[in-house]
Amino acid sequence: MPNNLNIVLVHGAWGDGSHWRHVIPALHAKGYRVTAVQNPLTSLPDDIDRTSKLVAAQDGPTLLVGHSYGGMVITGAGHAPNVIGLVYVAAFAPDEGENPGGLFALREPPPGAANIRPDKDGFLWIAPDKFRESFCQDLDETEALVMALTQKPIAARCFDDKSGPPAWKVKPSWYQVSANDRMIPPETERWFADRMKPKKTITLQASHASLASHGDDIVALIEEAAAGSAGGKGQAA
Repeated sequence: MPNNLNIVLVHGAWGDGSHWRHVIPALHAKGYRVTAVQNPLTSLPDDIDRTSKLVAAQDGPTLLVGHSYGGMVITGAGHAPNVIGLVYVAAFAPDEGENPGGLFALREPPPGAANIRPDKDGFLWIAPDKFRESFCQDLDETEALVMALTQKPIAARCFDDKSGPPAWKVKPSWYQVSANDRMIPPETERWFADRMKPKKTITLQASHASLASHGDDIVALIEEAAAGSAGGKGQAA
């Protein structure tokens, strides 16, 4: 059994803590103290602040796990002294001064980008009838429908907010690439991993929603990170 390790799960855009529903039960059953943050998705500073407060409330060593835009968040919140490691799940892993908008511009827009719709209040949505094909094409229709109709929009400004100094430069990290991602180009994810030099990189034949479609693989990577976080920064595998 783990030594009372805390695991804080950080969702990305167009989702909330329930996106981790295929990961939480297994980690909980293994004895980890698991919490999933509910970020406002109103700005990167707001989301880092919300996550940092949850991390500070944990008693003891904490592993941060971020999906998608949640990688932007853990890159900032990971500087908390009790954070011992970072796991990126098909996620942004920015360097200082980078933002999602600029990172998207590195390559041709991914297919899902064409289905993002702004509203009059400055928030971005994925067209519900295009959600499955954009975000989670490897989930069944029912689960994809629930994700589509419960999606949490993200403020457009989040794509312009710049990252501060990255925690992945000073904390051990792990990275998962989704080979069939339609929201973040898989090539960009591999570039993040190559640049970070994490202790381990895995590639799954998964959609952007790998945390839901490949929950067992994500749990295994988190467990490996939990076991390896006590050591120093390693090299890419």
